[in-house]
Amino acid sequence: MTTHPYWGNVEEDWAGYSSDIYFSYPFFDKPKTEVFLGDEYDEEGEEIETPPTEKQLTAFAETYRIFIDNIENRLADLQLKSFERYERVYAKYYENSEQSGEPPLNIDSIEKHNDYIKDLMYLRISDNKTIRVTIRYKLDTEHGIEFKFVDGQIEDVGGISET
Repeated sequence: MTTHPYWGNVEEDWAGYSSDIYFSYPFFDKPKTEVFLGDEYDEEGEEIETPPTEKQLTAFAETYRIFIDNIENRLADLQLKSFERYERVYAKYYENSEQSGEPPLNIDSIEKHNDYIKDLMYLRISDNKTIRVTIRYKLDTEHGIEFKFVDGQIEDVGGISET
């Protein structure tokens, strides 16, 4: 276990290293969500077994503070990008009863789509001012949806562990 002025106790958890700090925002279903510090696996796919350094933890704290200080803008970007992904990848199935075998969902706005992206699984802060927001996507629970923010901007959207 490591201790950091911002993060408090940092220790190994089920998916890497986490701390006493949890993410919370009323849009999401869970009242508090784990924040993982650093990557879970190295470049060779091996589990990382050493905790983040003091320098990394300090950089992660700055990245996290910038993210939460502008959470309204981050959430608006996330909602827009997730709806755009729905239209590009999923709408052709869910809006066509011949393909889905079900009545169309009629998801034609960001607001209607928001109900499907509220199951926040965790946040992961990595080097290079990167935060990944991982969501159990109600329309594709197998793959979920993940948003990669770099320096506060969405750089990539994909399935879990694809960004």
